Order: sequence, then C-alpha cells, then structure tokens
Amino acid sequence: MVRFIREWAGTGLQRKKAQESHRPLAYTRAPALPPETVVSPIALARLLTLAAVWGASFLFMRIIAPELGTVPTAFFRVSIACLGLVAIVAAARVRWDFQGKLGACLVLGMINSGIPATFYSVAAQVLPAGYSAIFNATTPLMGVLVGVLFFREPMTLAKLCGIFLGLFGVGILSGAGPVALDMALVQGALACLAATTCYGFAGFLARRWVSGLDSRLSALGSMMGATLLLSPLFAWSAISQPPASWGGWQVWSSLLGLGLLCTAFAYILYFRLLEEIGPVKASTVTFLIPVFGVLWGAWLLDEPLSLAHLYGGLLIAAALWLVLRPARN
Repeated sequence: MVRFIREWAGTGLQRKKAQESHRPLAYTRAPALPPETVVSPIALARLLTLAAVWGASFLFMRIIAPELGTVPTAFFRVSIACLGLVAIVAAARVRWDFQGKLGACLVLGMINSGIPATFYSVAAQVLPAGYSAIFNATTPLMGVLVGVLFFREPMTLAKLCGIFLGLFGVGILSGAGPVALDMALVQGALACLAATTCYGFAGFLARRWVSGLDSRLSALGSMMGATLLLSPLFAWSAISQPPASWGGWQVWSSLLGLGLLCTAFAYILYFRLLEEIGPVKASTVTFLIPVFGVLWGAWLLDEPLSLAHLYGGLLIAAALWLVLRPARN
C-alpha cells in the first residue's frame, strides 16, 4: 500500500514509458524531495503574514457561520476566493498557462480546501473551539508522518520535539479544558484528524504536482477545485436545510473579507511558501494562527488576555525555532 501511494504521488514518467513499451509498471520508490532550505527573513515575514491573515478569519467566521451555517460559509468562502483570484490573475496579466497542470490543481484544491472544509463542518457540530484549534495544529505532525511514510522526508529529533512542543503551546493558548469522552467527541476528533491528514498530503503533493507554476495560478486552480467539490454540497444544504436568514451587509462584507483576504490572498502566500521552505515548515503556520486569533480578538473584540496566552506563545515560539532552523549535516 505504501509503495503504491509513493508511486502514485510521484511523477508520471515511469507510467508513460511503461505504456509506450507495453510492459507492466514496476512500482519503485518515489524520488527524494529536494534538501531542506534555510528560512530566509522574507520567507519568515510571509509566514507571519499568512498566520495573521488566517488568524483574522476567526473574526469573520464568528459573524458569518451563526447566520449562514457551516456548508454555505465554506462554499461562499472558496467561490468568492475563486472569483477574486480570477480578477487578480487578469489584473496582473498573468498568462493563463497551467503547463498541463490544471487537473492536478483541481484535485489539489479538493484535497487541500474542499475536503478539509467539509470535515471541519462536521467537527464544528460537536467539538469546542479550543479542541478544534488543537487538532488543526496537528497539521505539522501529520505533515511529518506523511512525509516520512510516503515521501522520504528526512526526520530530525529537533523537528519532532518542536512539533510536540508546539501542540502543547496551542493547548495552553486555546485554554481547552477536559470534556467528557463520548462517541460525539471521538467523531469530531476523527473528522479534524482526517482534515489535517489531507493538509499533510496536500503540502507534499503541491510540491510535486504544481512545482514551478505561478503561485497565483496554483491558488486559482485550487479554489476552482474546492468550488467544484462544495457546489453539490451547498445545493443540497440550501434545499434541505436553508438558513433562517441569508444575512445583511455585515455578513456579506465579512464574506468578502474572508474570501478575498483570508483565502485568495492567503493561498497565494501559502503556495509561495511551499516553493520556498517546503511543506513541513510551511505547515507550522497552524501554530501561529491561534496566537494571532487571540491578538485580533483582544484588539478588536476586547477579549481578555491571561498568563496562559503568554506561556502558550513562548512555547510556540520555541517550537517554531526548532522546526524552522536548518538541520545540521
């Protein structure tokens, strides 16, 4: 099974040669990924910007989701982002040349955006917000596990310690207390872990499938795929369980911010980071998202701060240093 996924995630050159020569395909190990790169100050600035933007999405979600529901919120988010990226690509006069990778971008969008959004919609019905933040921050851990098992990603003790330290910091930051262990909690946890597993695969697949493609085109193709996936779910939701209200100007202005800033612009940054620092290091943005979510809430919503926020932030900073520092030869 592992061999099959490795071959499927790799290039199609061997498959093409086998078809041309009418010989059966031999399953071999996928080629190793490029070596780790040092995180430059510009890449670190992009990582912090991405965390700040995605952290702000919680403010918009607090306004939108109670009015529209989870599936409509997810659908409008990716569809507005798709339209925004079309405008960005047109305004920048980017040539619409996907280099034969449009299909890969569509599938990547389903894996990286559409499927996780659906799983998180399920989890949101049963999990407290603090637990969702903790499970979302398992993305780097899932990235490491997926990379080691299927993509020959090197593992270091510092990187593994940094990931678990970051999870501990997010747990303190979110202030999640113990809840009763029941089937609903297990289902919500499994849904979150399935979503972060999708993120783990998507980071590596993006590096293989759309490497060298303009990050704006990668983001556009990804949002197109997510929109295609969520369209039937939205139609079913709108017919079977329509929201009591479709909201007013505040809801729709928040949707514009969520779709254009927190999704369209954010995914351009995300795909750029995948090219620069790789999937595992780029996924550490999930450690920073709760930090910025707390800061935005304190600044704009007057939410209280405590020493737990300071301790959690320091642990996350130490985790980032462990994960992002270059490995010793």
